[in-house]
Amino acid sequence: MGPIGVFDSGYGGLTILQDLRNKLPEYDYLYLGDNARAPYGTRSFDVVYEFTYQAVRELFDRGCHLVILACNTASAKALRTIQQKDLPLLAPEKRVLGVIRPSAEVIGSISKTGHVGVLATEGTVRSNSYFLELQKFSPETVIEQHACPMWVPLIENDRHTSEAGKMFIKEDLDQLLDKDSQIDTILLGCTHFPILKEFIESYLPANIQIVSQGAIVADGLDDYLKRHPEMQRCCSKNSNIDFLTSENVEIFNKKATQFFNSPVNASHVNLGLKFK
Repeated sequence: MGPIGVFDSGYGGLTILQDLRNKLPEYDYLYLGDNARAPYGTRSFDVVYEFTYQAVRELFDRGCHLVILACNTASAKALRTIQQKDLPLLAPEKRVLGVIRPSAEVIGSISKTGHVGVLATEGTVRSNSYFLELQKFSPETVIEQHACPMWVPLIENDRHTSEAGKMFIKEDLDQLLDKDSQIDTILLGCTHFPILKEFIESYLPANIQIVSQGAIVADGLDDYLKRHPEMQRCCSKNSNIDFLTSENVEIFNKKATQFFNSPVNASHVNLGLKFK
């Protein structure tokens, strides 16, 4: 038995981990942030795949049987290859899940107008993953995507509350709504973006609802474990949470408190060195 692995390129996955802990507090979790190489949003498919594969291998080596890619870019650019190509050879009894599919399964039913906006990184938007997944689960839903390349750097450098930061955010919101005036639901398609939720809600009309992924992913994991008791039996239940980062641990511990509502004490890991 081992913890449930939760991976993100940086800090945003901590917002997912928070909701996983709230929904399923009995499980153990091992969080891995590749903060030293973040952000992933502007990197190529090949690089994101390589980095994500290294992280999954690390979590497997540390006893995880189930890994959640709590990163939309990694889910968009690496998940399918890891599931179809790598797992059968590396660890056929283990599983890697993402955050895009569970979000796409429900977002269409939340909208009343049938018009949904997605705010995400450049990598996630270019992958067209949300459009493709929505075609499976809610083909009648109209989706508009908008890339926000400045948001992750603003958040991770604590500049999102500055006047310049707010200006960038407002411009991106306006550009999304200009694409479709009937949008009544906006999905925050990057796990960093819930940090901005209150500001976004204060800026947009009251009829537009903002949806974060954390609770959706937590509900999806709960359902998955119920449907796969063989995987549930592999996940330890001591209510422990441990943290790993490729960044300096003091920097990580300090910044992580912005995303996670408990003290964080991480250990350092060298991801890129182990698999080259």
